[in-house]
Amino acid sequence: MENNDIMKLEEVMQYLDIGKNTLYRLLKSGELNAFKIGKVWKIPKKSVEEYINKSLSDNSKA
Repeated sequence: MENNDIMKLEEVMQYLDIGKNTLYRLLKSGELNAFKIGKVWKIPKKSVEEYINKSLSDNSKA
């Protein structure tokens, strides 16, 4: 796994064009898979892509 496979909060917020509160809600609810080291969230880019694909799939069913 390369270093750029892990995203920071700010990177995910910019990538998804969402605010900090929305991102924390996604993380705490488990909708976006991530982990913490100490107090710092680590978000695999693969998890972000899976979240996007799931959201697209859910929207197409509506």
